[in-house]
Amino acid sequence: MTIEVDYRFPPGVDASRQAKMIAVGQTVGTWDARFAHREESLRSHLAEVVAVSSEATGHSLATIRFPVANVENDIPSLLTMIFGKYSMAGAAKVVALRLPEGYGTLPKLGITGIRERLGVTDRPLIMAIFKPALGLSAADHAAILKEVAGAGLDIIKDDEIMGDLAGAPTLERLQACRKVLDAVKQETGRTVLYAVNVTGKNPVEMAKRLVAEGANALLLNVLSYGFSVLQQLASDPEIDVPVFVHPALAGALCAAPEHGMAYSVVLGTLMAYAGADAVLYPAHYGSLPFDAGEEAQIRDILRVRNVFPVPSAGIHPGIVPKALADYGQQVILNAGTGIMDHPDGAAAGVQAFFEALEWLDADKAFEVESLPNGPLRRAVEKWGAT
Repeated sequence: MTIEVDYRFPPGVDASRQAKMIAVGQTVGTWDARFAHREESLRSHLAEVVAVSSEATGHSLATIRFPVANVENDIPSLLTMIFGKYSMAGAAKVVALRLPEGYGTLPKLGITGIRERLGVTDRPLIMAIFKPALGLSAADHAAILKEVAGAGLDIIKDDEIMGDLAGAPTLERLQACRKVLDAVKQETGRTVLYAVNVTGKNPVEMAKRLVAEGANALLLNVLSYGFSVLQQLASDPEIDVPVFVHPALAGALCAAPEHGMAYSVVLGTLMAYAGADAVLYPAHYGSLPFDAGEEAQIRDILRVRNVFPVPSAGIHPGIVPKALADYGQQVILNAGTGIMDHPDGAAAGVQAFFEALEWLDADKAFEVESLPNGPLRRAVEKWGAT
């Protein structure tokens, strides 16, 4: 089995030379006659340049094949091999990564498992974010959750910057919100997931404690805390809940045009093979600049591994037609201000999303003039429609 990586070099770079440097320097290195008796073993660990081609832009693309035997079936050793030292050697970008099917860690639940937990099989899932992000008490979080859960919300998550802070410690937030989740379950039979942010100096132990205290979903800033943490969460039998992963810091790795790694590699391939159940990333029609092609690649890479795509950042009810055209039913629509800042309140924000789904099911024109007076129309009047 092998690992294939595509590296893109800017005009003026000798791609053949650089690819050879990567293939040798990121694996065995050079050797001389002293190690002739190890020739077969050394060559078995050596990477191979399998193709170098030119693009119309003047860029070059090199494909290098690495032996799986060089890494430890995880993401950290993989990253060290394919781009570790060489990432400091000049302009080059990892634009694609192809791993063996059995590499890494599968999601514990993924698309099918999350849908089973929620009992929802035939529509997109609706997810909210606690807003304001900071400054609320645990009781404030519970009050918000009660409002949106009562309106039919499927999932809510902490904001990624909400940690175990004095004003609303993580366990206090969970305990307050757990009462709401239990009440909703008892009164309606519905399950609502609350993805609690996993932080701290020992995030795996924190995650275990949260699950033991009743957390039914977790949120992890993978690029801050490390892929090894995600793989531990995904493989630990004590953590039998979905792990939603946030793309914080991805821009530092991916945004430069000639350096780093493509978003589809970091937020698609690496997250999917590290065990994420659902991956958040910007939608190209949202509030962050993002390429539609990269977004589509992330979506497709995740789905192959049964991982839920979660387009985010600036999502509101008015984008539902575009989102469903791009994603169909297998998507989680994640809204912060698009729910919490609805003119009629957060419950109306949730209702507006469900009205949008019903309106599209009825195959009606999605224009403000044709919408009945209600949460959806008020949302479209505020944010517009795509």
